[in-house]
Amino acid sequence: MVRNTGSPPVADAPRPWQMLLLATIGFTLCFWAWALLAPLGPRLRDDLGLSSFEQSLVVAVPVVVGALGRIPAGALTDRLGARRVFPFVAALTILPVLYLGHLADSLAEVLAGGFLLGLGGTAFAVGVPFVNAWYPPARRGVALGIFGIGTGGTALSAFTTVQLADAVGRAFPFDLVAGFLAVYAVVSWFLLRDRPGRATAAGSMRTRTALAMRTPATWQLAFLYAVAFGGFVAFSVYLPTYLTRAYELGRSDAALRTAGFVVLAVAMRPVGGWLSDRIHPVPVLAVSYGLVSACALVAAFEAELVPVGTAAFLGMAAGLGAGSGAVFALVARLVPAKRVGSVTGVVGAAGGLGGFFPPLVMGAVDSIAHDYTWGFVLLAVTATAAGTLAATAVRRRARATADV
Repeated sequence: MVRNTGSPPVADAPRPWQMLLLATIGFTLCFWAWALLAPLGPRLRDDLGLSSFEQSLVVAVPVVVGALGRIPAGALTDRLGARRVFPFVAALTILPVLYLGHLADSLAEVLAGGFLLGLGGTAFAVGVPFVNAWYPPARRGVALGIFGIGTGGTALSAFTTVQLADAVGRAFPFDLVAGFLAVYAVVSWFLLRDRPGRATAAGSMRTRTALAMRTPATWQLAFLYAVAFGGFVAFSVYLPTYLTRAYELGRSDAALRTAGFVVLAVAMRPVGGWLSDRIHPVPVLAVSYGLVSACALVAAFEAELVPVGTAAFLGMAAGLGAGSGAVFALVARLVPAKRVGSVTGVVGAAGGLGGFFPPLVMGAVDSIAHDYTWGFVLLAVTATAAGTLAATAVRRRARATADV
């Protein structure tokens, strides 16, 4: 006779890989929604008679709001858990998606919809503490790297939105994404589970966010992520412009080469996490930023695109992707579990905002000097500074926690 202990069967308990898969899918869909306006920028400019600045503003608003929104989203996840917050974010993002697809037909309305669309970008700060809790320290790097593949949702938007709008209708990409988000919100509500016994943060959201911002490690990690993920975002946005101007490529050719850059950077993110688990995040970061710096110096000379120029850009993609994965492997090691969400919000915001400075710098350098050399030199200097910070101050902090 078998005694009934009242405990649920082991088969019914959620497995970490299932939770990771659900979180990655949700992150991808939310990022797909978050990036819907950028590919339609030229069309919106023609339809609404926008100036170049207004077009840039339309694209920038959801990204900036999504980046800054990660701060409260991370703190909220620490308190309530991703089991509640993730479906909520997915469901609410449906509203601005449908509004932009069917109702917004003026600059003010598009900006209002874009502001609310920024909600989709906060999913990153919801998923990181969730995945972090489900995996032991020795496996968090690769798990968070796999979750980071969800950043490919921006590439998914870039390579499908215009094509679907042209083939079916302007509203179709928005309807498609809204449908996927609705399905995910329902499925995740029933299947997503926070790890039993996870650390729950006490205090108000404001108190937890302030505590995260007063933590020295937070700002070091924020700078490292601003360079790594910010660099990835910047190149995914600006590389087509650079290739068409510097190498006189056609738009289609430049888009395909940019796609290769994005795919490699996204693929290297879990590799960076895996290496961080096997070695340690600090040496992975030092090597990654060193690779970015060296490749940026090569790119500064505008060598022949094939093979030297292509190798330089792909090297930067590999370094930026691996560095992004390693940063959050380091977050998992340096930050207490109950504050991972709050710190992730600040670090994630820095990464999102970091993507806007390089294109502005590159554009300013080209306007003044009619040459991109100094823009790449500045990137090399910044990457070198990040690598130096990782190898010195961050290494010392890791040793202080008995982690190295």
